[in-house]
Amino acid sequence: MSTMVVLSSNVNDHYKEERSMDRKEEALLVEASHADNNDIQESSSELEELPKIRLMRAFVEAQDPSSKEVDDPTIRRFLRARDFDISQASAMFLKYLKWRRTFVPNGFISASEVPNQIAQNKMFLQGSDKKGRPIAVVLGNRHFQDGLKEFKRFVVYGLDKTCARIPPGQEKFIAIGDLEGWGYSNSDIRGYLGALSILQDYYPERLGKMFIVHAPLVFMTVWKIVYPFIDNKTKKKIVFVENKMLKSTLLEEIDESQLPEIYGGQLPLVPI
Repeated sequence: MSTMVVLSSNVNDHYKEERSMDRKEEALLVEASHADNNDIQESSSELEELPKIRLMRAFVEAQDPSSKEVDDPTIRRFLRARDFDISQASAMFLKYLKWRRTFVPNGFISASEVPNQIAQNKMFLQGSDKKGRPIAVVLGNRHFQDGLKEFKRFVVYGLDKTCARIPPGQEKFIAIGDLEGWGYSNSDIRGYLGALSILQDYYPERLGKMFIVHAPLVFMTVWKIVYPFIDNKTKKKIVFVENKMLKSTLLEEIDESQLPEIYGGQLPLVPI
């Protein structure tokens, strides 16, 4: 909006006459105005959230002093995951801190802790969508049961690497779950539920969207078992994509230059 005011003032001061803008220039100004409005709304929302962040921080720091090392965006994600219920969000966050100390005592999972999972070459990380969110790709037909504990460590390994790629000003990533060639030999209910629990309980508000592509009919049997364990917030982020709409659907979110080659884009898959 300020751009339009400045431009109008310049016209009045320097030309003292009315003139019309060409359509391209006008469109750019309208787009800038919308962007300004979005920024204002986002800033307003963050200001409204700040008191609850401070209240929650005071509570969790009293319960666990290590909370002081956690930044406000992390606390905000836990609040958002529990609809800003401070009590529920605090309980969720304190559970996360306890889990992290136990499950990831060194602060990270090393490749040497998940050799069998890495050898399956099933997860990839490359490119960003139009919002700057990193893109993770998982090939379901390369997953085989090979120890639940190591698989859970691999999930954390993958999520930590993906989240480390999230740029400043963004908090989420997107994922493409490719089930082409998936069969019962790849089915792993315990593994799927374990991964889902880790994502929902310990990485809240990190998933921006998940595209499930090339899903065979046989997969729906497993999906019916897993679906009730998915919380409502996560359900809204999962999109099953028809094969005939695959490229066009992905291009709505991802520029062709950032889209993996296997989906008609330009980027090769990069193993995580």
